[in-house]
Amino acid sequence: MDTSVILPVEAEGFIQSLKTFSLQEVGSSRWSKQHEYIEKLNMQAILNASAMHDEFVKELLVSFGKIPVLIHGMILVEVWKQKVFPILCQLQDFNPKNTFQLYMVIHHEATIINLLETVMFHKDSCEAAADCLLDLVDYCHRKLTLLASGAIRECGSTRDQHEELQMQSAALEFDISLKAASVLRYITDHTGSISVINRMLCTHNVPCVLVQLIDSCPWSRCIQGEVQKYINGKWQKIPVEDHLKMTKLDGQVWLSLYNLLLKEDCQRKYDFNSFNKNQLLKLRGFLTDVLIDQLPNLAELQRFLAHLAVTEPPPPKKELILEQIPEIWNHIVNKNSGKWKAIAKYQVKETFSPSESDLRQQAQRLAQTYNLDVMENLLSEKPKCGSCGKEASKRCSRCQGEWYCHRECQVKHWPKHKKACQLMAEATEKVQRDTGVIS
Repeated sequence: MDTSVILPVEAEGFIQSLKTFSLQEVGSSRWSKQHEYIEKLNMQAILNASAMHDEFVKELLVSFGKIPVLIHGMILVEVWKQKVFPILCQLQDFNPKNTFQLYMVIHHEATIINLLETVMFHKDSCEAAADCLLDLVDYCHRKLTLLASGAIRECGSTRDQHEELQMQSAALEFDISLKAASVLRYITDHTGSISVINRMLCTHNVPCVLVQLIDSCPWSRCIQGEVQKYINGKWQKIPVEDHLKMTKLDGQVWLSLYNLLLKEDCQRKYDFNSFNKNQLLKLRGFLTDVLIDQLPNLAELQRFLAHLAVTEPPPPKKELILEQIPEIWNHIVNKNSGKWKAIAKYQVKETFSPSESDLRQQAQRLAQTYNLDVMENLLSEKPKCGSCGKEASKRCSRCQGEWYCHRECQVKHWPKHKKACQLMAEATEKVQRDTGVIS
């Protein structure tokens, strides 16, 4: 099976050209070109990691020192979505013929966190982030705090394209936050930086945020008695015999807690005061034999918590630290403070009003970037039947979004799938019209 989206020499050219942009440049033609490069790099990185091939994308990002550029680009769009996007949607003269270019901006943050999730598995990527690792810790903390608080929810129906874009942004936010949980776990695996450890334990109290995540478990839900879990980017029905089976997301959060509570450097820094201690002891109720059988390392965490319950740990050691501080978010916000509306007006006029020829060119490039056959190879496991949950090989011909093992299952599932199928098919046609693929 061919596992190439781009060749190593192409990846090298793409990665060497990566640069940081200003907030005003978000969505511009030069920015969009870089977005396409990052999309292709992301797909190739996933393919290489899944197939356990030479991970040349990761190696090139590290050797050319571009991990900080990715982190800056991700936080730049995060700021844009919070500060500029809401104003832009309220402007009276904002009535674009298509919204796909805007969606590309909204999707950019998800693409980068996906790429970082793939490459940060490796220690050298964590080291290559350098001082920007603090900015990445802050980013993950922002996402996980919102996720744990229940602030990130699914959205209902929409009335116009502005609301539709906001709904798409909210839906992506959920997926982005779950990716941030994985990235945080890799940081806890690899970092030895006192500043990074101090940021996670003392500034943000990440262990308590993770306890709240374990307690709320936002990647699992029950609808009409049916247990569903968010796996590989979509909600999947879980058979009764697998209800207690740990998902990747469960594992990432537990491993982060394991690292933050059991590493000696972390134990010396963390304040086991009465509040923190009581929060951590909640974990004992979740550490069942079934869970520990799936992740044996947690037996050590269980013993630590049993000891914590009957002792009073010493206060954290006060050490003189020349602490680094994250800069990216504050720099972007401070530089553009008071200019949000001016940036939105500029982008309505100059960025999100492309000509017909620009749209056609963009559509052709996007068709090459988002090749369906390549995307199939990104699946970490075979698709599951929407009806019975077995391995599936046939796709719904209309919406292309649901899979079935046999025709019988498709017919049986149609009453449930009908409405979603119609909505997905209409959305696909709208994107194709917007981008000029169909007239």
